[in-house]
Amino acid sequence: MGSAIEGPRNTERASARTTQFAIEKARQVIKASFTSQHCPNAPKRPLTNAVSVPVATHASLAAIETPPPRTCSMRHTSFVVQSNRSPKKTFGEWNRVSRLRLLPGLLLVVSAAAQTAPWTGAVRGSWVRTGAAAPGDLTLAGKGTAARIVVSDDENSAVHQAAAFLAADIEKINGYKPAVANSPAEGQVNIHIGTAGRLAAPANVDAASLQGKWESYRIVTAAGDLWLVGSNPRGAAFAAYTLSERLGIDPLYLFTGYRPAHRDPLILKRTDFTQPPPVFRYRGFFHDDEDLLPRPFDSNGYPLQTGDVPLDWYRRFFETALRLRMNMVAPYTRVHRRFEVQKLAGDWGLYYTSHHYDILLSNPWGFTRFNLAAERGVSGDYDWFSNREGMLKFWLGGLTENKDLDCIWPVGMRGTADRPFQFPSGTTGDQKAATFREVIAEQVNMARRLVPDPLFHFTMYSEMLPEYQRNPAAFDLPEDVIIVWPDDNDGHMRGLPSSLGKWKHGVYYHLAYLGGNLSKQTANTVAPGVVAGEFQNIVRSGATEYMLVNVSELRDYVMGARMIAAICWDAPAIYSKPNAAARFTSWWTREYFPAPAARAAEAVYTQYFALLNTPETLWTALDAIQTLIGSLYQKAAGKPAPALDPEPSAQLRSRARLLDAALAAEQRAEQAMPLPERQFFSISAGIGLQIAARQTNAALKLEEALRAPSAAAMWQSVFEARALLERLETELARGEYPPFDRWYHESWIRSANSRNNPHRAYNQLRAFIGTAGDGRAP
Repeated sequence: MGSAIEGPRNTERASARTTQFAIEKARQVIKASFTSQHCPNAPKRPLTNAVSVPVATHASLAAIETPPPRTCSMRHTSFVVQSNRSPKKTFGEWNRVSRLRLLPGLLLVVSAAAQTAPWTGAVRGSWVRTGAAAPGDLTLAGKGTAARIVVSDDENSAVHQAAAFLAADIEKINGYKPAVANSPAEGQVNIHIGTAGRLAAPANVDAASLQGKWESYRIVTAAGDLWLVGSNPRGAAFAAYTLSERLGIDPLYLFTGYRPAHRDPLILKRTDFTQPPPVFRYRGFFHDDEDLLPRPFDSNGYPLQTGDVPLDWYRRFFETALRLRMNMVAPYTRVHRRFEVQKLAGDWGLYYTSHHYDILLSNPWGFTRFNLAAERGVSGDYDWFSNREGMLKFWLGGLTENKDLDCIWPVGMRGTADRPFQFPSGTTGDQKAATFREVIAEQVNMARRLVPDPLFHFTMYSEMLPEYQRNPAAFDLPEDVIIVWPDDNDGHMRGLPSSLGKWKHGVYYHLAYLGGNLSKQTANTVAPGVVAGEFQNIVRSGATEYMLVNVSELRDYVMGARMIAAICWDAPAIYSKPNAAARFTSWWTREYFPAPAARAAEAVYTQYFALLNTPETLWTALDAIQTLIGSLYQKAAGKPAPALDPEPSAQLRSRARLLDAALAAEQRAEQAMPLPERQFFSISAGIGLQIAARQTNAALKLEEALRAPSAAAMWQSVFEARALLERLETELARGEYPPFDRWYHESWIRSANSRNNPHRAYNQLRAFIGTAGDGRAP
């Protein structure tokens, strides 16, 4: 087996060296675009192992054509949209004929007419002609008819799925659904979707210019038809999702609830659009924790950690990722592993990967919980030192189950519950590194024997990062393992490569997180300024091969998710001008809210992220309430209550004024919005401000109760605090409209006394009142 692999691998290494030489030459051409003057909002926290000089890779220079690091063998079985269709080509077959050709120093120049700069003008609906058709325009639907969508039978299933979504999107806009067929219709407009080299497009579509470019695409009106051509199947699919947005579909509609404006006729302006390759090669969402999604409930009324989430929720998650032109998903870690979920991801054109402790997609969480060890014939503990063969056999089970999907395989070693692996007492740092080296080599070799051209990532989460930084050479990682650098769980990178070496690098980033004081599972607290600054550092460092962002159930993090998705494609254009975060926030508010309210919404977001810029700021008052209620129990019992510290009290009063002003501004902005936009804004900006403001003011009322000269005055202030928290309960209930039922209810994450539980203060105050302050129930 070794000799069969070694030859191609040596060729690949030589190609990589040639590529690196070309990159160094090209770096000088665009280095000025990535100077520090373009990042005034960069975070002030120092970076561990920070970048000393700008480093650019082929992925970060979207305009430079370079060979891929390896063949991406996408082998998933086809999703048949129509039962009479013949089998589709796999991604692997397409990729074998679309290797990127090296053109050192060549910059791909896109005219302004072809591509609008990111975060400038309107995007949604921007290609629709609102008046009479002009020369070259195409009527896609009108007067009870619609264009035909044409997809060849042997195109990949991802292209067929995109065509099905496009047909449904046109129906949402016009009311008439186009047919999807394998041949054009005479006498009507046809929308051709396909892959360069396969689709027979007119010469002026210039499909040949896409050959060899990773996920690039063109959208062109020509010869009375519309042509959506991709450099590979995902590129063709992304062309369809881009068209849907330009016709009026919000890529986030499943979470915003936005419906497109009705258009009859639906007229597409004359179009010649080119999308260069993305900066980040593999980019995706991590659907972590999943405590809110519908599933069976346990005896405490919490959703079962082991209960299956309905497939429909994964469809929502995957569709949104694709509409944002992401190409990878990590669907879950703590639920029963159902093959249909990752199979669906593959059928729709998404790479399937997982959490850093989900080694070779074997689901260690289910080692005993789901009886996976026994099912795979494994006995003994999950312990490399006492059960080496058992662990290898368990990991092999993950490989065997998923080998026919497009996977990026996690390698490394952690415990079965996302905790550090327990080394024997006295194990030295060098011995740990040697163990990681041995384990990863076994995992990589096992995968190579079973999967053609496998992709790997080693995510240096938590305890693994300092071990690697202490002595990277001791790990001696295989060249085809992507080294993935983590943030601090709150959006600030812990480290980035100061030099690339022989490896590809990527990042693992958190918008959502569960764990200690950094837990953020209710409202977004990672400001656009942090995202913009950190991702500029990431692109500079060359860690652009892989990007996985933790978005939990996504609803509360769509603003940050959209920003990151855009950076993953167009970082050079985004960072070519200063103030990226401010430009994004301004664009976001204009894109998602009507003109009369957009400026007010922008001001609200500015206030929001100034006041709620870390997870702790959302729960400061909650902690104060808990302390104050404890003191009130003492006062109600006739005991001396602790004296109030004047400094925290003054901070609460100052914060209350700022929060009240921001919340009042948010509510004024809502009044200028139609219902869908008002409802979305109340979640995107309102709910976090409501939680913080109501609890801060309730804490101040409890301080008044503690100072009160009489029992009557004390209880009056306590009841006023309760009224504020009851108002918050109503506001939380308003945010639980379908399909987000029970969204703010208690769960195994939002348990009764958890900081993530926005009801905790209300529940504790009710208990105080209900027991008349003596802590004893009647």
